Amino acid sequence: MSFNYAKTAGKFLCIGRNYIAHIKELNNQKPSEPFFFLKPSSSVLLPGEGPTLVPKGVVVHHEIELACVIGKTLKDLDPEAFGSQEALDAIDGYALAIDMTARNVQDKAKKKGLPWTIGKGFDTFLPLSAFIPKEKIPDPYNVELKLSINGEVKQQDKTDLMIFPIHKFISKMSAVMTLNKGDVILTGTPKGVSQIHPGDHIDASISIDGNVLPESILSLDVAQKPGPYEFKED
Repeated sequence: MSFNYAKTAGKFLCIGRNYIAHIKELNNQKPSEPFFFLKPSSSVLLPGEGPTLVPKGVVVHHEIELACVIGKTLKDLDPEAFGSQEALDAIDGYALAIDMTARNVQDKAKKKGLPWTIGKGFDTFLPLSAFIPKEKIPDPYNVELKLSINGEVKQQDKTDLMIFPIHKFISKMSAVMTLNKGDVILTGTPKGVSQIHPGDHIDASISIDGNVLPESILSLDVAQKPGPYEFKED
């Protein structure tokens, strides 16, 4: 299985609030247009590289997502162009991603009107599967995402529940910053996010019409993050 895409990606971009039920469970407002944020390459965790780490004092939530791997340069596409084929044609393949979020760190930053990069950017906060060839996902809206913790299903929904279609937010991103070959775009998470703790075990996968894609399978432990960082409320 190939993991080169994750090691050579220039940017990891994440669409926010793209599933209604997830917006409601966090008491957020539905966005009127796509918005996105970046995760650092240092947050990538590939299969076999060890556990995902929970920093001291941090409430970490899992967010399972379908990720698109861009196959060519995109710049200044029109996000209002309905069904922009250029954006969809630029997808080289897919991956399963888990966008780990330090929820209490993020919430504190939001309340103070500060950037919340830290809440998304800790080491190991972006577990990624192997590369999934595009032909294995002929319809990106017919994908079932499933994540379990210690054998209990927490997230399980279809990508047809997305608010903003993939072509629209890829076009929007390209109008803000050039998308380069190899960039990885996370498409949002469905409902069911919950806290992970050291000692937990996470299993996640993608299914198409009831068939699990072997390349998508993620199985990882959760451990305490070593080092001096500790989150404290004021």
